[in-house]
Amino acid sequence: MNDGPLIVQSDKTLLLEVDHERAADCRKAIAPFAELERSPEHIHTYRLTPLGLWNARAAGHDAEQVVDTLLEYSRYAVPHALLVDVAETMARYGRLRLEKHPIHGLVLASTDRPVLEEVLRAKKVAGMLGARIDDDTVVVHASERGNLKQALLKLGWPAEDYAGYVDGEAHPIALDLSDWSLRDYQREAAESFWHGGSGVVVLPCGAGKTLVGAAAMAQAQATTLILVTNTVSARQWKDELLRRTSLTEDEIGEYSGSVKEVRPVTIATYQVMTTKRQGVYRHLELLDARDWGLIVYDEVHLLPAPIFRMTADLQARRRIGLTATLVREDGREGDVFSLIGPKRYDAPWKDIESQGWIAPADCVEVRVSLPTDERLVYATAEPEERYRLASCTHQKLQVVRDLVAQHAGQPTLVIGQYIDQLDELAAALDAPVIKGETTVKERQRLFQAFRTGEVGLLVVSKVANFSIDLPSAEVAIQVSGSFGSRQEEAQRLGRLLRPKTEGRTAHFYTIVSRDTVDADFAQNRQRFLAEQGYAYRIVDAEDLPA
Repeated sequence: MNDGPLIVQSDKTLLLEVDHERAADCRKAIAPFAELERSPEHIHTYRLTPLGLWNARAAGHDAEQVVDTLLEYSRYAVPHALLVDVAETMARYGRLRLEKHPIHGLVLASTDRPVLEEVLRAKKVAGMLGARIDDDTVVVHASERGNLKQALLKLGWPAEDYAGYVDGEAHPIALDLSDWSLRDYQREAAESFWHGGSGVVVLPCGAGKTLVGAAAMAQAQATTLILVTNTVSARQWKDELLRRTSLTEDEIGEYSGSVKEVRPVTIATYQVMTTKRQGVYRHLELLDARDWGLIVYDEVHLLPAPIFRMTADLQARRRIGLTATLVREDGREGDVFSLIGPKRYDAPWKDIESQGWIAPADCVEVRVSLPTDERLVYATAEPEERYRLASCTHQKLQVVRDLVAQHAGQPTLVIGQYIDQLDELAAALDAPVIKGETTVKERQRLFQAFRTGEVGLLVVSKVANFSIDLPSAEVAIQVSGSFGSRQEEAQRLGRLLRPKTEGRTAHFYTIVSRDTVDADFAQNRQRFLAEQGYAYRIVDAEDLPA
């Protein structure tokens, strides 16, 4: 037995003692391959999963490194069976390979013949394969490259894709480094992607994921399709590319609800790509409109299901996914792994904070109590109504007022889910509100006013969760959210992480109704913050400074 902070258990759970002096080092060491499940005050629970181990394998970590990490930090002897299982699970990745054959085109090859025999007998892959070339190789129908990777992952034999990529239509793109330079981690992220040919880069909000995308474009030197969450994000991408690269206005097109431009670099919204008319995705022709050399998926954790289906047909194109978190609330992380590619680069938030590239953050949960009359309404409400009732209690209004007053003079966002609640807060605070019905032009005007300091307080709905660049924001007050979404927590904290003047700390508040589902969901959201190394203080509303 040694004095390590970790207890490794045979059910593949890892228990991390948060207050241990080596806890921070241990969290960083296990982050590439273990997923955080629960994060109460003193002991955090992580789990080893096949997908987590395969992502680590694809990112360059081998089983020996994982085993050594577990042995180094474990307080007690690590169960031998678990170490064997880790090694065998990671060894499953890559025994099947997709390759280009000089005569037969796309083939599935194996370094382990019994594995190939096993998958050939699986009904899920039967229609995707053609003739057997030899004992270790079988032809794959070219159109099934993506579907086959999905099927093999579900069978527990994830294939490495060495089939290569088409270069696409050449188009010169260079980074304009006259007044800036890529940070080391941005360069490493772009190079890791390029070496792998496709995959996902995980970086904190505010760490410059757009610049990683631009660096990938400069390496590809080809026409590029960029898929983004909304029109505001599309225009921010365009502004950034004009500022940071050799691209001109005429070379960048917007493909959204209001504009349909197809140019060498085209920025399209997920919404327009997934719009259906009479059961048909009308805008799928955009995927074939040019011979794209690179496809960029911004906020890849939000990819709608139809985009996955489209991506299955794009496996010969280089693909890079950008995100702050690989967590998907729909559990489709496996589809990201199969179709966009495995995780190629992941920088812990605290590492980038320690380098001064993102701001330190103080995360506080403020708890309020429902008054007796509201508690009775809550207790007798239907289950689907309870979160709204708990989230929208009037007790939160005074807490928001107090926090806004406490941080007077600091650029502040008040963020929520329910429009009635946001309208009430905006009226009480005499602040502008941005919600779904706010026009793109008005959103851009208000966001710009916030950036310049003309507006110091904004009330925003979930339309501001994603891809909105607000570097001046110092305080965020969250009053309601999407039912405990960890990805939303990542995005909302991310609004605050641009470095502040004089190294000032950002403040992230979540106001929660105790003894309700609001508190239950808050616990789930906090898992993400704990995973990134952020402490979450809990205070009572009555203890806030007056």
